[in-house]
Amino acid sequence: MIKPFVTHYSLIDRDTLARDWQALEGRADCPVFLSWQWIGVWLKVYQPAVTVIKVTVGDTIVGLGLLVEKRDRRHGVLTSRCLRLHQTGDPEEDQIWIEYNGFLVDRAHVDAVDSAVVRYMQMGLNDWDEWQVGAIDAERAAAFLAAGQLKPLVRWEAPCYAVNLAALRRTATPYLNTLSTNTRAQIVRAQRIYEQRGAVRVIRPSSLDEALQWFSEIGPQHMARWGAGPSQSGFANPHFVRFHEAFIRAHWAQGGVDLVAVAVGDTRIATFYNFIYRNRVYFYLGGLQVEQDNKLKPGLLGHSLCLQAYLSDGRDLYDFMGGDERYKRQLGQWHARLIQVVMQRDRLKFRWEQAAREVKHRWLGRRTNPADREVDAND
Repeated sequence: MIKPFVTHYSLIDRDTLARDWQALEGRADCPVFLSWQWIGVWLKVYQPAVTVIKVTVGDTIVGLGLLVEKRDRRHGVLTSRCLRLHQTGDPEEDQIWIEYNGFLVDRAHVDAVDSAVVRYMQMGLNDWDEWQVGAIDAERAAAFLAAGQLKPLVRWEAPCYAVNLAALRRTATPYLNTLSTNTRAQIVRAQRIYEQRGAVRVIRPSSLDEALQWFSEIGPQHMARWGAGPSQSGFANPHFVRFHEAFIRAHWAQGGVDLVAVAVGDTRIATFYNFIYRNRVYFYLGGLQVEQDNKLKPGLLGHSLCLQAYLSDGRDLYDFMGGDERYKRQLGQWHARLIQVVMQRDRLKFRWEQAAREVKHRWLGRRTNPADREVDAND
């Protein structure tokens, strides 16, 4: 069996990369975030200085990944040359928050490519201090990192919830019947109250311009819920908005983006911005009308009606993606765990940093911030 051969080069010819990426994508089991649908827009909008990691078996490309280097500074004194996979290292640009990250790999060579890449990162690329990958599926990360000699540190983690629409369709099960008695009752009651105001229906934009308008109108609702600071709602961050407007322009007409809403009469009470890829729906964000009556549940009702519509449309999965919000637990089932993982070379500065962190944790008596959590990725 021919072993994978790994090389790297600075990206200059984006057209060639696009052809190579899309050819490999056709042989890969990948999420939307590793499709050219996402990667192509990321490169075009942010134009990062990228190092391409290419893995071949014979003359066939079986693995691709894009690294960006940035010199990080933290604690005022510690500097680190950090490589990131499919992220720029600029917090405002990375707020688009890639999920299910990893290398794009031919499905017939996953284990061999992952091992070869990790070894190459340690031996073939010497001029770095840290290598960060996130948010990656924890199971994929465990296998991905098994070949490495560096202790992985998990800096962030979150569960993922989803609804298997294909399974519901096979059993002819209505979506509401899969929910708890309490959640189902909340949804049914909310719909009954809303119907007193007008017809409740699922609607979509009729044009690209209308889709962009709907996206912009989500902004105030999203900021009202998550906060209007740049590190809170992405709508307060022009880099975030610019990326998604470009993404909608590139993919709405082809069906890669879905703006879908639940309306009561002429009023949209819930508007969702979703990605569609390989017959899966990825819920990215939404905007909800604020209601004074707590019996009205625009989020629960909105998701449930959209889920039922996607079920009727023949979609296979509705993925709420990373986050432990209550509504995701109510409406979906756990299906994955995402982590942000960092591999560090053995540097005195990192030993000092870890010792200081442990002292802090002992002093406080508990971990006060999930972002501080560092555990073995194989735990």
